[in-house]
Amino acid sequence: MSVLLVNAHSGVAEALFDRPEAEGQLRRVRQRDLTAAHFAEASGLITTMYLDQVGFLQHAASLQALLGRGGRWIFSGHMLRPPIPSLGIYVPLPDPRRVDFALTRLYEHPIFAGIDQKALEVNRGVAGFYGRGHNPMPHGATAINGLGPQHLPIDWDWARPDGGHIFSHAGNDFWGNGDDAILHQVLADRAVAWAAGEL
Repeated sequence: MSVLLVNAHSGVAEALFDRPEAEGQLRRVRQRDLTAAHFAEASGLITTMYLDQVGFLQHAASLQALLGRGGRWIFSGHMLRPPIPSLGIYVPLPDPRRVDFALTRLYEHPIFAGIDQKALEVNRGVAGFYGRGHNPMPHGATAINGLGPQHLPIDWDWARPDGGHIFSHAGNDFWGNGDDAILHQVLADRAVAWAAGEL
């Protein structure tokens, strides 16, 4: 089994997944081509900020089945149409200032192990690309990275009582943030390994 990457947009950052795909660790499928069989054959799932969340609702049962057998889902973006019960709607920052984009590590998650979160805080000197709000954490989730002085949970990991894990990042795909191309590849590789249950 491999990790399923829902390819909803042809972006530069998605080239970071070429190597895992070539090595058989990942299968990339256009969202419009998704079927229940893709979920049944996957060990984990990665969706990007370009996911058509309205269209994705038709796969809610397949997603829940994947999670129910212990699969993992990495969600990047603003949660607006939750396909899973207990997931909340994205909360944007009200009138954000630079200080509100500061990132603080709250929990040493394996995806970010040894990485200085400040390295992801700005792109070409501009802050805010990592995220400008948060997806509310379900009960029992663990906050990983906090946003601004209030440490709003921009990244969290939830071990669901019904099985499986959901990793939520409430912004641009985290593996494409910061100015270090090597770090981008490290994060993409770790995302695949985590979604596969190997990290």
